[in-house]
Amino acid sequence: MRIDRRTFVGTAAMAAAAGRMGWAAETGAPKLEIDEFGYGDVSLGAETLNEKQFRATQATLQGLDEDGLLKPFRVRAGMAAPGPDMGGWYDYVDPSDKTNGVGGAHGFCPGSTFGQWVSSFARTYAADRDPAVRAKLVRLLDMYGATITGKFYTNFRFPAYVYEKLNVGLLDAYRYADLPQAKELFARTAEAAGPHLPPRPLDRDEQKAWRISNGERSTEDFTWDESYTLPENLFLATRVGMGDYRSLAKRYLLDRTWFDPLSRNENVLDGHHAYSYCNSLNSGMQAYLDSGDTKYLRAVTNGFRMIREQSFATGGWGPQEGFDHAGGDKLYRSLTHTKASFETPCGSYAHFKVTRSLLRVTGDAAYGDSMERVMYNTILGALPLESDGTSFYYSDFGANGRKAYHNDKWPCCSGTIGQVTADYRVSTYFRDAKGVFVNLYVPSTLSFTTPDGVRGKMVQAGGYPLDGRVTLRMEMTRPSAFALRFRVPAFSKTTVVRVNGKAQPLTATRGWGTVSRRWQSGDQVELHFEMPARLEAIDARHPETVALVKGPLVLFAMGNELPALTRQDLLGVRPAGSGVWTVGKGVEMRTFCGIGRETYQTYLTVG
Repeated sequence: MRIDRRTFVGTAAMAAAAGRMGWAAETGAPKLEIDEFGYGDVSLGAETLNEKQFRATQATLQGLDEDGLLKPFRVRAGMAAPGPDMGGWYDYVDPSDKTNGVGGAHGFCPGSTFGQWVSSFARTYAADRDPAVRAKLVRLLDMYGATITGKFYTNFRFPAYVYEKLNVGLLDAYRYADLPQAKELFARTAEAAGPHLPPRPLDRDEQKAWRISNGERSTEDFTWDESYTLPENLFLATRVGMGDYRSLAKRYLLDRTWFDPLSRNENVLDGHHAYSYCNSLNSGMQAYLDSGDTKYLRAVTNGFRMIREQSFATGGWGPQEGFDHAGGDKLYRSLTHTKASFETPCGSYAHFKVTRSLLRVTGDAAYGDSMERVMYNTILGALPLESDGTSFYYSDFGANGRKAYHNDKWPCCSGTIGQVTADYRVSTYFRDAKGVFVNLYVPSTLSFTTPDGVRGKMVQAGGYPLDGRVTLRMEMTRPSAFALRFRVPAFSKTTVVRVNGKAQPLTATRGWGTVSRRWQSGDQVELHFEMPARLEAIDARHPETVALVKGPLVLFAMGNELPALTRQDLLGVRPAGSGVWTVGKGVEMRTFCGIGRETYQTYLTVG
């Protein structure tokens, strides 16, 4: 049957939704109607790309030398610092050395990813409850605690940046690994970092004068700090009982040049650093959840829509780590001017967080569609992190694209890849007072408790996204009535639903199909989504430059010298094996996850 899907909700619709769901119109902490499951409630199929990527990343990170991880902190604290140098961005380099890390070289950001790795270990422990992982966290926190000093942040390139990463690590150790000592370390870290933070959030163009006034360096990369991302974890730490950091969080909300104009639907993205400013939307979401001030909800909703309006067909955004103005053609120009199309682990981490929050607040499954697009066409196809810090950083969507590692060891994306791959679990399913939501179609098992207290499991299988088939099988301790909601992708104009083999009428609200019944063990839901081929232009000014999309997957043309192809050639795409298709006279098309080091084309020019 044909389903009428809404697009992303606008400001007026958001305000109406707030009223319907009982939130305060302007202030008062909002009540979320859709909640997350815990990391341990979801197990991903062992053969899924998601689980393999997560496990491989964790194996690499957990194998790193612990003394090496603490070395930059110990050196800057004036302590003995045994262990190997990590290399790349991570190492400490004497600040008197004028070549110290400039532009991303050796010593660019000492200790930068330590907090993110602690965060990923805590999320892994929450998923597996492995005592060895918890013991590792205890050791790392004990070692870090001995190094806390303001000396670490003195004449330091990115004090707010590293402080924010340490915050998320300690926060996650506290809330996911049950380590109460993280609370004290969080407070001590705030005390050490505080004197080295600016008095308010500063855009990059404002930081030079502040640095000079503090008697610090004024080279360009000393103006790249990201104090405007701090509020997210300060609000979260307050919410989970680590202390009251609300005033500090509110100090660093970037209202004047970011949230205020975005709340008025003014597009101010142009010129801003893509990842950090997208990530700052997560601070806006936490400000909204803390206060109920709908200015922040409007700002985040509008800002994310503006990012979507300048995204590649893959869901990635921010070529050369920058945004464009409304109606600009930066995406098109990037196809021939850069190989740095999308800062993939970092960008996908920010993207997953903001779409999860917006989905939970608005109830609109369109945010799940966006999450899915980014997952399959960017992060899930990233090259694996290597033990020497060799890291995948940019996805290349330009002409004659290739997957490649970053020039520098241990860049920022080596921190976020552990977090975003752990978060596949908490992005797959959601819940409310009436039942369960299936957001991502990944073979997996969900353990849940029904509204009337019955324990159950739901086992997901199927061929999605290579085809449109998904099955959901119930395993119940006893029968229980609840609602099962599943995301109906916007591309699926015809969706078939069967319960125990019998076709069911489908009603969809805000992109969710619903089957409500008294469920018992053995009940099975079969979903079949239409997976049409379609062409998506790079922008409105260049309708002849298109990507071929089938279901949620962008199909990439393999090779660098391709014959001329027409729209009809592309729309006539034919299967040629698992994860492989052909168009025209045998041009091979693959998914991003199916590409190794071969040359490929994301966009093609058609007549």
